[in-house]
Amino acid sequence: MARLAQNFAGFAGCNTNGGAYRFAAFAVFSTLLATFVAVPASAQRRQHTQPQHKDDAKHQVEKLEQSWRTAQLNNDVDAMDKLLSDDYVGITMNGQVVTKMQQLDRIRSRALKLTKIDLDDMKVKLTGPTAIVTGKAEVEGTNDGEPMHGTYRYTRVYMRSPGGAWKITNVEVTRVGEPRANRRGRGEQTAAPPGSPPAAGPQRLATQ
Repeated sequence: MARLAQNFAGFAGCNTNGGAYRFAAFAVFSTLLATFVAVPASAQRRQHTQPQHKDDAKHQVEKLEQSWRTAQLNNDVDAMDKLLSDDYVGITMNGQVVTKMQQLDRIRSRALKLTKIDLDDMKVKLTGPTAIVTGKAEVEGTNDGEPMHGTYRYTRVYMRSPGGAWKITNVEVTRVGEPRANRRGRGEQTAAPPGSPPAAGPQRLATQ
């Protein structure tokens, strides 16, 4: 850069066309210098802006997760309607595939009523306009009139619209291994401790 300045200074000092020529040379040098300085500065600003933008987006999605939790606990159909995309598809804890309208109908009719949702181990992964949330939830409530409680792993996918709003497009829920005591209480066969003699009579396989 210093050598470039010297060259332009010498070039500008020539006597051809007098002051006008020196002025034109100085203007060219100033433009080039501004370009060299501006490019690294703008690149540096982008490097600082992108991580900050990702952090902001993650915080937005984490807040929406809490909003979804609150809506479920309060049976707030209107709030859930705003959070779900029109093309939403969910896989429930029982393996059922439901659309947005079916999900809202289950909440509206109290077919699914949750009284406890404790979220844990939440992670948010951003890929362009998509946010993938994985986490664990301790759940209590009723499902089709039957009491339910347990620990579930879930994946929830958000898509960001051109206007900037995040919508839930997909959900899949999987139950974490049910405690042995619960299965025994329903009369289901559980695995015997190591070294135990084989049980007599037919065995009933535990359902998942």
